[in-house]
Amino acid sequence: AQLVESGGGLVQPGGSLRLSCVNSRSIASIRTMAWYRQAPGKQRELVATVTYDGSPNYVDSVKGRFTISRDNNKKTVYLQMSSLTPEDTAVYYCHADCVLIIEGCNPLNLWGQGTLVTVSS
Repeated sequence: AQLVESGGGLVQPGGSLRLSCVNSRSIASIRTMAWYRQAPGKQRELVATVTYDGSPNYVDSVKGRFTISRDNNKKTVYLQMSSLTPEDTAVYYCHADCVLIIEGCNPLNLWGQGTLVTVSS
């Protein structure tokens, strides 16, 4: 399996971007898909998650501005970002945690290569 992110780029403060993360295999059985980000000189941080049933969660700093969603048919997870600020500048990574099975969840811990988002005027 492979995750490929896209959609990053340069955007002005207050602007919007939509990131996509495509899996080479089905994501329907992946328990949690997530977006992380890593700003220059900082540790990677969790931004948003969406579970297999579509339930989202967000870090406080992006609540009300970012929306995570998943389309299992397209094997894709999205991160719609709006009202962007320079503090959102980072490399954004997609992550898949594990594959649901009857007995539990088989570890996957799959990362994409990242896509750079730069918010600047």
